[in-house]
Amino acid sequence: MEYLSYFEKALNASRTLSILKKQTITQVLLDVAEELVRNTDLILEANKKDLDLMDPEDSKYDRLKLTAARVQDIASDMRKVADLESPVGQVMDAHVTDNGLQISKIRVPLGVVGVIYESRPNVTADVFALCFKTGNVALLKGGSDAAQSNAAITEVIQKVLVQYGITRQVITLLPPERAATESLLNARGFVDVLIPRGSQALIDYVRANSKIPVIETGAGIVHTYFDLDGDLEKGKNVVLNAKTRRVSVCNALDCLLIHKERIKDLPSLVIPLSGSKVVLHADELAYSVLQDNYPPELLKHATPDSFGTEYLSHQLAVKTVDNLEAALEHISRYSSKHSEAIISENAAVLESFLNQVDAAAVYANASTAFTDGAQFGLGAEIGISTQKLHARGPMGLTELTSYKWVIRGNGQTRSH
Repeated sequence: MEYLSYFEKALNASRTLSILKKQTITQVLLDVAEELVRNTDLILEANKKDLDLMDPEDSKYDRLKLTAARVQDIASDMRKVADLESPVGQVMDAHVTDNGLQISKIRVPLGVVGVIYESRPNVTADVFALCFKTGNVALLKGGSDAAQSNAAITEVIQKVLVQYGITRQVITLLPPERAATESLLNARGFVDVLIPRGSQALIDYVRANSKIPVIETGAGIVHTYFDLDGDLEKGKNVVLNAKTRRVSVCNALDCLLIHKERIKDLPSLVIPLSGSKVVLHADELAYSVLQDNYPPELLKHATPDSFGTEYLSHQLAVKTVDNLEAALEHISRYSSKHSEAIISENAAVLESFLNQVDAAAVYANASTAFTDGAQFGLGAEIGISTQKLHARGPMGLTELTSYKWVIRGNGQTRSH
């Protein structure tokens, strides 16, 4: 295996983390945060080299782009993680059996956490912070599109680690070439879990080819349903924010569903989007209402492919539905089980939606832009899991742990 030495060193590094004191881990993270800010110019210079190789019209461009403010945000999230209590060592359950065995269930690190990700260099810092706080090694495989940015951030982190006498392999950045991905997918015995972050195509590929347990994260086909009893002002603000805050992120709105009896309010609901030049892919009824009330160059007829698409750009599908049941059916068919929302003042309808929608995060009268580890109080996130096993939704410190059973005895033996 061409990359075997990377995996062996990462595995060896994981054994050293258990002896670090919690105070040391916290201080390292605080110092890394300061060092990232101090090296903003170096990081932005590296990021510019990556940006220069990407078309600004590419939907990944915004994900790739770093600014001084974004570096500050990365550092701020790292400080939040540093201040959180680590779940490692928590006693989840404990009891004494009839024969005197003391049995405890204790949280432990996952071990070596592999992350395959595209474009987003902030993931490099976020994953390190969360893994380091929980005693895990971060084994990272970034895309070639962010190679310079990822390397610069990793270099800053490793510089601080070395100052504390901690092996730099606590964060291991694999080379950006595709062969490293193939090798990582087969690193059984070295890597405990693999987390892909990126497009649906990337996630599908990793799931189909990995020999290592996979936690699926990232892909978001997000809906907001404007109900018969929806408040128009709330709806306008929520739809605008969910679609335009950052169009390239996984919690951005992809499809607006509207009750047919509120179709007359559709122009008012979506006209704020025109200021951000959002292209609407509207079904026939929605199109007929919008054709004289929305910029014609931004209005298109929806096709079957308009629904079930993660746009990651200034585009939005619009679908008219007969009732709540039709909205639920549409979401069930097209959702990626990431984030879904409803706008309504009807308490019964809200409860039905919240109970019946199968997604990691379900919202009532709020923007899906909040599906984020930092916003949920987790400090940062290693990804947003869209599956149900082990973790679901934003994955923070607790989700980076497993548990083991510790049994203390006094010579007990089993007779049957």
